[in-house]
Formats: sequence, structure tokens, C-alpha cells
Amino acid sequence: MGTPSAEQLRTAISGLMPEIIEELKAMVAIPSVAFPAFPSEPVLAMAQRAVDAFARYGVDAHLEEIPDGYPAVWAEIAGPPGAPTVLLYGHYDVQPAPADGWDSDPWVPTEKDGRIFGRGAADDKSGIAIHLATLAAFGGRPPVNITLVLEGEEETVSHLEAFVAAHPERFAADVMLVADMGNLTVGEPVLSTGLRGHVKAIVEVETLADPVHSGLFGGAAPDALMALIKLLATVAGDDGASAIPGISGFEWEGADYSEEMLRANAGVLDGVELVGSGPIASRLWSRPSISVLGIDAPSVDEGGNVLQPRARAVVAMRIPPGQDPDAAMDALVGFLEANVPWHAKVTVTPNKKSPPFSQGTDGTAFAAMREALAEAYGTEVGQVGSGGSIPLLDELRKASPDADFLLIGAEDAELSRIHGPNESVDVTEIEHMALAQALLLARLGDR
Repeated sequence: MGTPSAEQLRTAISGLMPEIIEELKAMVAIPSVAFPAFPSEPVLAMAQRAVDAFARYGVDAHLEEIPDGYPAVWAEIAGPPGAPTVLLYGHYDVQPAPADGWDSDPWVPTEKDGRIFGRGAADDKSGIAIHLATLAAFGGRPPVNITLVLEGEEETVSHLEAFVAAHPERFAADVMLVADMGNLTVGEPVLSTGLRGHVKAIVEVETLADPVHSGLFGGAAPDALMALIKLLATVAGDDGASAIPGISGFEWEGADYSEEMLRANAGVLDGVELVGSGPIASRLWSRPSISVLGIDAPSVDEGGNVLQPRARAVVAMRIPPGQDPDAAMDALVGFLEANVPWHAKVTVTPNKKSPPFSQGTDGTAFAAMREALAEAYGTEVGQVGSGGSIPLLDELRKASPDADFLLIGAEDAELSRIHGPNESVDVTEIEHMALAQALLLARLGDR
């Protein structure tokens, strides 16, 4: 039996969609939050649910133990002799879902206006659905070698990264197909070619031995919280852009991101100015940004009339593709240490470091995926970046340095609201992405 034609694949995936969406809904109903404080039973149940789903479409998947972490859903499918190897990646764990802000129960998949609402519907159980439909279109026997890896800890501290580093041969592939991204707008396909990295540090400022009366000593004795506030104010310029020196950046040359879309997607309040300057795509994808993610300080309701002896915060910087993360961490730590006021005692502790990622556009698989997306969607394909980070990509690149990385998915930037309330996915995006993947595998199998 030969490789199905493009029209046969389109027909097959269209016919599969009702049952694939039912599979997705069943997965969304499982609260697979892998954070340490959450129960393990739903996470393991979700992993087994994914194994069973692939088995229904002829794929012999199993749970692969990952030391100290949740298992990966794993499958290896042998293609014809000489065929290239494609690694399909996604993740089955999800973010927590506090009830505030949701219009429906986050663990009860709800269909409305062509979208499925629920935690993980987009990020990243839609990626699992894409891979499921892709392989189902070939009856579980695609024309290339497949390694399927669904991670269980992408949203928390990942143990898969160490597993890749310890067993790089198991992740060797010609193409890395990562279905954990998305288009800016439904129906307008893009390929992501760069992701910012992430460095975080915890800064603690100390000024006094103990809390003291703000009336008796205020005006002469230094308040640690005020010192911390003054220090944090130096990390950004007047326009809100990062003021940390020595961090590289460049102008984005692909698709732009309109101010109207940014305001809508981020929920910027009317009258509030955006930060930074220049093209928004550059601000989001190819320049550094700086944020204060948390402060330890007395609450408004519990604050007494005292000067604080110590205060601390976590400062995070997103770094653009091409920036060395070690140098970026050194720059952040050095800046915080050098700018604390009043010679206050300051301790800066590096907390987390994720490298940025970039993918060239001249690979054969990249070109083939561009063609496949154009055929699946019936329109031209854009090129975008991402402000977020996927640290695993760096380890996968070390395992397969010559592989083409194809970053796609059904998480549209306009309406998916990943990590927030009312997360959702457009079902047509799953269908189009699955068709594009299937067309790509057919093209690669014919080479």
C-alpha cells in the first residue's frame, strides 16, 4: 500500500475529527497538574489515557519512566528502510486552574462557537490531539520513522531534560516536530523560528537587625522595603524597557504583532500605555524584557507601623535568541548587586536559567512544512517568534544538532488564553495542523 495522496489525507483527517475531538474532551476532563503540591493520581491517569488513545489508532505507546519525575508517553514506529526519523513532541500536564475568572468549570470541557473551553484544551492537549489525528490518518503506520514523546512535566520542573542529556541516542531525529505553539490568528498559519530564553534571580535586601517603629526611627533608619523598591525601579527605563546592560537584541524581520491585537490579547486596560518602543514583534520576540514576578513584604491588611529589616523579590528577564544565558544571568546579578541604595546588604541568588532558541529557515524539512501548512490552510505562511521559553529544545538540539525544528500548534494567540481563565482551542486549528503534519510526513516519506 502506497503513501496516501494529499486528498486522501484531507478526507481521512476530516472524517476523524469528531472522534478526535471527543478524545480531546476526555483528556481535558482530567486535571493533570504536575506541580508538586497537586495529587499525582490525575497526572498518571492522563498519561495512561494518552497511551490508550494512541492504541485505539494502531500506535503501540507505553509509559517510559523518567527518573524523579512523571513518565513520558512514548512510542516508536518503524518506517520503510532509509526513511527519515521524525520526533513528535507534546505534553500532557497542564497549569493549575483557579476557578476565578472562568465562565465554565475548567475541568468540564465545554464547546461554544467552534471552540473547546477547559484547562489544557489548547496547552497542550490540543498538541496530543494533533499527533493523534496525524498518526490515525496513516492507520498508525506513517511513511517515516516516528518517535512520539509526550512529556508530563513541561509546566513545572522538567526531569525530561536530564533524561535527554543522559540518553541522547534515544532522541536522535532528522526532524523535531513540536506541537506546543500556535498561530497568531485562527486560519492564518505561521512557523515559529525563535523563542526567548529566561533568567530569574532572587534579590534580598537587609538594612536593620529587627523591625523598628516607623515614627521613632523613620527618616534616618533605612527601611529595607523602600531600599528594595528603589532597586527594582532601576531595572527598567522610563519607558519600561529592560535597563540591564550587555543583553543583545535585534529587530524582528517576520510577521508583526499589531498594537490592537496586543492590547486585546494581554487585556491592557484602556488608557494604559504599552512599554518599550519600536515594533511590538521585536519587543515580544527579539529584545529582552524585565519583570518583577513576586515580592515578600507585609500585606496591606497586616502591615504595621514599622520599618522592615529585610525584603526580597524575584526578578526575571526574558532574553532574545542568540543571547548566552550564562552571560545574561551574570549581567542581571551584577546589576542588582551594583545598584542597591544606601550600601544596604544585598544577596542575589540565581534561581532559574533557560536558554533561548532559534531555528534556521533553510532546511529541507522547514521548507516542506511551509508547503504543507500552505496546502492545509489554503493561504501563505508567516514567520513569528515567541516570548515564551521551552528549555527542552536546547537539550533536543544537543541530541540532534542537524535536525530541523518545526514549532507549530493550535494555541492561537488571539483567543486561546493559555495559562489563564477561559482557555480554549479552535477545533479547525487542530484539523488544519494535523493535516499539515500528515502532508509533511508524506512528503518526507517520498524523498
